[in-house]
Amino acid sequence: MQTTIIGVRFTKIGKIYHFDSTTLPDVGVGEHVIVDTARGRHLGEVVQKLDEAPATPEGGWKTVERRATPRDLLLQQSWQAKQTEAMINCRARAAELELADVKIVAAEYNYDGSRLAFLFSTESEEKVDLKSLKKDMQRLYPNTQIEMRQIGPRDLAKLLGGMGACGIETRCCSKFLTDFSPISIKMAKEQGISLTPSEITGMCGRLRCCLIYEYEQYVEARKQLPKRNKRVVTPKGEGKVIDVLPLADKVMVVIDAPEGERPPIMTFTREEIQPWDELEALRRKSEAPCDRHEGGGCTCGKSKKTH
Repeated sequence: MQTTIIGVRFTKIGKIYHFDSTTLPDVGVGEHVIVDTARGRHLGEVVQKLDEAPATPEGGWKTVERRATPRDLLLQQSWQAKQTEAMINCRARAAELELADVKIVAAEYNYDGSRLAFLFSTESEEKVDLKSLKKDMQRLYPNTQIEMRQIGPRDLAKLLGGMGACGIETRCCSKFLTDFSPISIKMAKEQGISLTPSEITGMCGRLRCCLIYEYEQYVEARKQLPKRNKRVVTPKGEGKVIDVLPLADKVMVVIDAPEGERPPIMTFTREEIQPWDELEALRRKSEAPCDRHEGGGCTCGKSKKTH
């Protein structure tokens, strides 16, 4: 029997997880299912149905147990309504325990209330001990399995939402990003973006996720254009590249000018320029002595250009 793999999302703009739905092959996108996860049974929405099953992960695929019923959906809404109260109770107890570096940012029940996860962040790089807090929460919610889950600054910004550093009304991470890609300073440099912290840092305090949006296009475009300080031949004469405009497929060139005159700066497309070193190599080759005779020498005194 062919394995059927579907993609399931547990929150509106959340990461997509894949599950084996071979026992329920006719489940479709938009339906809700109960799935077995590493954190117990959860209710999620089917957002993908893969045509081909990817490589089996270590430990095998988690499975889809069944379709969610209307009762399951109502049950989930009921428990979600209690999440704010649970978060407030946990915050109050954390304050009593004087856990100053720990911020309880959210509480999440699974669909049937059998599990309750408290999401927290901390500015300290050292591991925090929340055993006492977890024990107190377990005592307060005896019929629920308690989990303390630490989240990073990007996940925190995604969860809190709000305006982006660029002024966009809703942050990218809260609006459409389902996963966080690795971001590096190199991406900003490749696109010619100012390295001023305020220009490249998001509300989470990390490099902005949008630095990756056009990065590949810039890299590909730069491969076709000469680098800065390279000499080129243009329709207006020889000159040196002083700036590259990758997405416009153009370069800015300072044209050689006679001594005493101000050299003009002009913009040319990729088709209008030629690398100076390649043309110079061809010129030298055409003026080199003839090498048709034995031994590679020439006694006729003619160049390759005139032979």
